[in-house]
Parts: sequence; C-alpha cells; structure tokens
Amino acid sequence: MVAEVNEHSGDDPVRIGIITPLCEPGDPTAGELVVRGACLGAQYVRESGGVRGGRQIEFVLYNDQATAQEEGMARSSAAQMTKLALVDNAVAALGQWHLRTTPWVVDVATRYGVPIFIENGHSFITAQKRSNVFRAYFTIADRVPVMLDFAAANDMKRIGLIAADTVFGQMTADTLVEYGSQRYGMEFLRFDFAQDDTTDFREQLKAIKKYQPDLFINGAVIKTNYMIIEQAAEIGLIPGTPMMVTFGFPLRSSDFWRLSGDSGLGTMWPAMRYRDSWEGITDIGRWFIDHYTEKYGQFPPDTALTHFTDVTIIAAALQAARSDSREDLLDALEAMEFQTWQGPIRYERGPAHWHHVAPELTLLQYQKVDQLFDDSAIIHPPNLATASYMPPASSGAPARKSKVSAAAKTTGTRPVSGPVSRSMSKAAGGGVKSLNKKRKGGDRRD
Repeated sequence: MVAEVNEHSGDDPVRIGIITPLCEPGDPTAGELVVRGACLGAQYVRESGGVRGGRQIEFVLYNDQATAQEEGMARSSAAQMTKLALVDNAVAALGQWHLRTTPWVVDVATRYGVPIFIENGHSFITAQKRSNVFRAYFTIADRVPVMLDFAAANDMKRIGLIAADTVFGQMTADTLVEYGSQRYGMEFLRFDFAQDDTTDFREQLKAIKKYQPDLFINGAVIKTNYMIIEQAAEIGLIPGTPMMVTFGFPLRSSDFWRLSGDSGLGTMWPAMRYRDSWEGITDIGRWFIDHYTEKYGQFPPDTALTHFTDVTIIAAALQAARSDSREDLLDALEAMEFQTWQGPIRYERGPAHWHHVAPELTLLQYQKVDQLFDDSAIIHPPNLATASYMPPASSGAPARKSKVSAAAKTTGTRPVSGPVSRSMSKAAGGGVKSLNKKRKGGDRRD
C-alpha cells in the first residue's frame, strides 16, 4: 500500500511519517488499518491536485514494534520516531495505536518539533497541552461517562470488572471505578490480569458470577478479549449478565462473530457516531467510505477513518501554510478550520486539553446474532437511540461456540494459578473491591 502511494510521490514530495504496530507484541491488525486509512488519504489528496503546486505525499513507514521483543515497546517506538524526526525529516507523523508507546513517541516528536496526530484513547496526552499534539478521536475519559451513565439509567449498581494490565486496560478500569463510585455510588468487583501470559480467566470469572453483578465489563484488549468472552460463556456468567466491552473491536463485525460465536449477542460498546447509514457523514467522509469499501470489501473501521482524516488535514494545512516547515505547519493547524467526515473542526487550546476534538459518542449493542456493525442498535444516549436496550434472555438454545480455544492453546502461555490477594477501598459513597493477581517482578504497565 505504501509503495503504491510512493510511486506517485514525484521528485519533490511532502514526507509524512507513519509509526504504528506491524507485528506482535503489538496489534498488527490495527497497524494495517492505520496504513489503509493513511494511504487512502494520500489518494484523496492526489486526486484533489496535491498540495503547494501539485506536490504529492510520500510516506515513511516504521514498525513501532521493530525491536520490542528485545528491548520493550517504549525503546522500540522511541527509536523509530527519532529516525522519522532526524533522518527522514518528516513534516508530520501519525499512527500511534498503543497507549503504552504513545508517551515515548510524543516526547520524541515534541523534542524535535514534529506535529503528531494521536488517534487513540490516552486520556492525558492532549491534557499535557503540547503545541505539536493533535487528536480528533475520543479518550478513555470521554467514553466512560457514556458507558456508566447508561448503566446508572438502567439501575446497574453492582459491576463486575476484569482488566488487562496494559496502560489502556488499567487507565480504563481506574476511570470506570472512579467515575462510577463517585458519581453514582456504584460498587465494583475488579480483577486485573497479566495480558502477556494469561490464558485462563475462569477463577476470576467464577468470582464475578458469584458476586451477582448487574453488569459485567470485559476490559481486556486484543486476544484476551475473546478468550474472556468464551470462558465467561463457558462458566455461565454470560449471557445471563449483560456484558459491556471497553473499546470498539465489535466494529469488525465479521471477526467479532467468528471469534465470539453466539456468546457475543447483547454485547455493548462505546463508539463514535459513525456508520454508513448516518446522514451526517460529509462528502469527504462518503468518498472515504466508498473507496475503502470498493478496495477492501467491507465498511471501514474508525481506525482507518481517523488516519485518513489526519492525512487530509495535514495536506490542507500545508496548502495554506507560509511554507512547508514544521513550524509553519503547526501555525496553520491551529489557525484553520478543517473539513472532515463529521463536518468542520478546529484544533483549539482549551482549558483542559489542547487540540482535542472529540466526536459525538454513542453506546451500541448487537441485538441479533451475525448482525452487521451498521445494523447494530444505538441504545444511548436517549436522543440518538435507534432501539431500546435489549437485556439478556433468561434462557435459549445452546450457543454456537467461538473459535478462540485452539488459538489460545497454541500460545504457550500460562493460566492464572495460585492465591489471590484482596484489598478493599471506599470512595464517595460507593464500594470498590479489587482482586489483583500477584505477579513476579511486580506490576508492569508498558
């Protein structure tokens, strides 16, 4: 994809860096979606005549996981960003997916004055008020109220929560507990687990089932998310208990149903108000959806959409900037209004965040097995709802099994075993019970 774009870049291209996961231990599927979106952005710019007298975009693509196995994600990602800034002299950068690599990449970009677009959920990265960091996506802090306001409106007070020990998993779990307990007096039974080497969650899931929660929140990330769905169904936690997940992996509907089976029925998740049937999508958004669907045979996930948007915004800002320098690009990014899939946006220096434009959010639910993403129900907020919330059925036919087990058995990782430690805390009228697995070497949030 990148090679095809660069074939059209010409002798004097505008060079943009993509730094994203292309292999494990990162999420290469997300990295591929980033690249797809960015490349369609370059195509859109080319078909629109290029920038600054017809110059075209050239991408420099780096795998932020290149040396992660040897020296960790932080060192690997920072090294790739340093090359983009110093060796490749990219005018801007984009593509960060993992919260655990984002701070290091942003620090390097800030040091060298590189405008960088961060389209992930890191709650604090735009709150640091850096002049070179931009985002048009929603944070963890943006999504949690959508999730728990709905829960409160449906009298869900006891929450069972299981969370990965990644930055995303822990930041999300902490925010859920803080918001739910302080605002609504909710009680949480929380388990944290080691993302890299845990495959058996039955002990925690049985404890959550015994707790009899009103809502089960699956706070796992890639791979473990589907393992938990399978095992929660196996021990009978779902479908009897409503399940909510913390990020939009159900958007990839074909993968979701293949990997979750019938156990995915009723799943809820927070998402942007973005779907093919939404009348509010602009002409540039329609261009993207049509071209992506024609090229890849499916509706584009929001990860591809946001990075398409980044490229078109960079191009528009460069067109209007005094020069093609990083400094003048930064000035243009702050001064202009940009046309996007959801309408015009501006990057402003707000009181809490700089350059953070959160889209309108909804809570979605799959209400039929094999339902497509575009047909999923919007169940919250009430003014945008397309259907009522569907609570779990009390009984039904035997569920179709998911296809996770075989993959899990070949990972060579270990199940949870040994004693579980319990600690309890209280916050603003609500109770929190936190059950955390003790691990060798202490807690790691990479």
